[in-house]
Amino acid sequence: MTRKNPDRPVIAVGALVIRGETILLARRGQEPHYGKWSLPGGVVRVGESLVEAVRREIREECGIEVEVGSEVEIVERIFSDGEAAPTYHYVILDYATRWVRGEVVPSSDTLEARWILPADLPRYDLTPGTCEVILRLLERAAKGAGRVE
Repeated sequence: MTRKNPDRPVIAVGALVIRGETILLARRGQEPHYGKWSLPGGVVRVGESLVEAVRREIREECGIEVEVGSEVEIVERIFSDGEAAPTYHYVILDYATRWVRGEVVPSSDTLEARWILPADLPRYDLTPGTCEVILRLLERAAKGAGRVE
């Protein structure tokens, strides 16, 4: 399935990676929103569970290992260039995760990645809706609502 001008929504995952008091942001190296900061993640492969997809995407994009929690935010992103059909249509499941090991090494899909304090979010040119997703996931993760697998 093509990501641009798809014939149906593309299923993707993202991860709010928490390490101590910091979270991981990734600067997008692909459209949509090239150059903006967001949560790292990507498309789910056929036959891959959502949790497996999160672990793989974070390993591929940032070079680190994570534990995936049960806190999840479901978001839909539809981008149109004014034509009848959407240019991009994603259904994204963003998970709260915890850093386990590894040093961040961005892939070719990621312009850069860095650990930041949540209080510094306003300093970053984030993709639309990302700040709200991060804050909701942080709040639920802090309450210990979910278990880590």
